This record gives sequence, structure tokens and C-alpha cells, in this order.
Amino acid sequence: MATHRTKMLIIGSGPAGYSAAIYAARAMLEPIVVQGLQPGGQLTITTDVENYPGYRDVVQGPWLMEEMKAQAEHVGTRMMYDIITSVDLEGGSPFRAVGDSGDEYIADTIVIATGAQAKWLGVPGEQELGGKGVSACATCDGFFYRGRKVAVIGGGNTAVEEALYLTNHSDDVTLIHRRDELRAEKILQDRLFKSPKISTLWNKTVENFVAGEDGSLHHLVLRDTQTGETSTLEVDGAFVAIGHAPATELFKGKLAMDDAGYLDVEPGTPKTAIPGVFAAGDVTDHVYRQAVTAAGMGCMAALDGERYLATLEDTPAEAEAAE
Repeated sequence: MATHRTKMLIIGSGPAGYSAAIYAARAMLEPIVVQGLQPGGQLTITTDVENYPGYRDVVQGPWLMEEMKAQAEHVGTRMMYDIITSVDLEGGSPFRAVGDSGDEYIADTIVIATGAQAKWLGVPGEQELGGKGVSACATCDGFFYRGRKVAVIGGGNTAVEEALYLTNHSDDVTLIHRRDELRAEKILQDRLFKSPKISTLWNKTVENFVAGEDGSLHHLVLRDTQTGETSTLEVDGAFVAIGHAPATELFKGKLAMDDAGYLDVEPGTPKTAIPGVFAAGDVTDHVYRQAVTAAGMGCMAALDGERYLATLEDTPAEAEAAE
């Protein structure tokens, strides 16, 4: 077990975490990134990425995250393969965190970039066909289904918004919901029902995602929640839209959150209610959830962290040097 001291501790390693690290390292803050359970975040399980600025051709999600990581290391970031299991945010800076390894991290500022995970149905074929017809992000992957038949599973705001978005690419969108009425806001429901491109299947659950001969999604097996009868629906793409779960369990009772568990920040900033503690990316963003917006928030967190450090009369590192 060891103790690691840094001016900026970044918890999480997706686009937000790596971008914060790049800016912090260039500001000579010698940041430490604790990469967590899934180094690179959700993009490491995404195949084709076509909407991240700077790449004319499609790039692979894992490759993009490796490049971000390498850039952060190149400018001076220290990467730690550890998982933070507890944090002490009381009393202000310096803050303390403990990893699964038993190592302790002492930091003048903290950037929380632990992200969020899409909720999945947990049925056969779902994970196997991820990136091969099954997705949890229409704004990320809808472009790949231009002119093809697609389905959205869910009944809340996210599902309806995804279905409406997909009409930009497809004239054949089916919304599948397990109940006989939607939970989405009425204004969204009105838009949905007015769209000639969207049809709705009520009282249906997806029992299985089935691949075709080419290995990509071919059809869904559906079960009627009232009669128990099964049926099939041929689709080229299926979007699971039953919500996201932010990775904020570690901060319950320590930082303010909304009802869905997303960290509260000052509007337009990554600042939490505790000075010196910042949140960036999907851990605080339930609206956009894009790699580019997460990266932008990571940049903001690092810049605000640098400004916060400038307000401290004396950092622990400077105090030790004076001794």
C-alpha cells in the first residue's frame, strides 16, 4: 500500500477524465487518473465512431480512447489501474480517496468523471449483438441505419426522444413498450403519435435479439404481456432506451444529486457544492451524453480546478517543500 499525492485527482477515464487530465497536465498540475473498472469508459465497447470531431473517416471507440490516454500520459499524467472505493470530502482540501488496492490518494482538487452506463434488458442476444444492430444510443448510432427498419424499446422520455430522432434517418420506426401507455411527457407523446414514420407496439417485451446469417441483428422475439403469446419483428437496428445509471454510488450522502442519481453542478459549470470538487461528463449529464460534450466538460473541470488551486494560499506540496 502506498500514498499518492497530487494537485488534481481524476476519478474515471472516459473522454471527460482523459480530457481533464490533458489540460491539467499541460498546466503542470501533475494529475493522477484512477481509471476505474472500465478504463476508457463506454467508448471502449463502441465500434464505429463517426461523430467525434477531427476524424474524417470512421474510427474505432477503443482506439480513440487509447489515443486520448496516450496523449494524457505524453503531457505528464500518471495513470493508476485502481478503483476508488471510498472518498473523504469533508473539511475541504486536501481531499482523500482510497483505492481497491489499499492505496491512498491525497489531492488538492478532485474531478469526478465516473460516467454512466446504459441500462440493458438482460435478455439473450443483447450483449452479443452490441454494435451489430443493438445499441443504447440513437444519436450515436442512428446514422448507420439510414433508410432501414429500426425499433426503440422503452416508454419514457428517452425512448420517445430516440424514436423521434431516428425519423431523421428512417421512415420505419417501431416503438415497443411493455405497458399500454407511455411515461413520457405529453408534449413528446403528441409529437410521437403525429409522426407518420413511427408505429407503436403496446404490451410487448423483448425476449430475444436474434442474429441473421451475416451475424448482425435480424429480428426480435416479442412476448405479449397480457396474453403471453410470442411474435417476431424483423428489424435492422434496435435501440434499448430504458434509461441510464450514473456511477455515483461512491458519492451518496457526500455530494448533492438529482432524483436519478446524477451529480448536481452549478449550471454551466462542472462545480459541485464543495469547492475544489468538480464533476464532468455523463456522471452529471443526463441530457446530451456524448463523447464530445463529456470531453468539453473535462476541459472545463481542469481549467476551473487550476483556478481553484490559484486561490489556495498554500498547497500541501508547497508546505512540505518549505519544510
